[in-house]
Amino acid sequence: MTYGALSWAVVAVAAAVAAVCAARVRPPLRWWAAVGAVALVLAVLTAVFDSVMIAADLFRYDEAALSGLRIIDAPVEDFAWPVAAALLLPATWELLGARRAATAATEGDEP
Repeated sequence: MTYGALSWAVVAVAAAVAAVCAARVRPPLRWWAAVGAVALVLAVLTAVFDSVMIAADLFRYDEAALSGLRIIDAPVEDFAWPVAAALLLPATWELLGARRAATAATEGDEP
């Protein structure tokens, strides 16, 4: 399996959870803007720190399993992880919060 295939699979799962969150919780546009801002910051940090670690020869990739596209020295496949985290973590948080609120409403408690 290539790094790209694994990256696409992980981002697809995160995007699916975010889509479920969008359909069930319907977070406001401000929430989506915050998710986008976090994804952008994480991508910049990934570009900088991965490039530094690669330049310092702290780790290497099997070049045959990479697409060859790079941002600075970081392979584009590395950017799947911050994008997936930026989508998956807040969406999961919202989904679990919505579940807690629905449970509290059926039990007559305040969320």
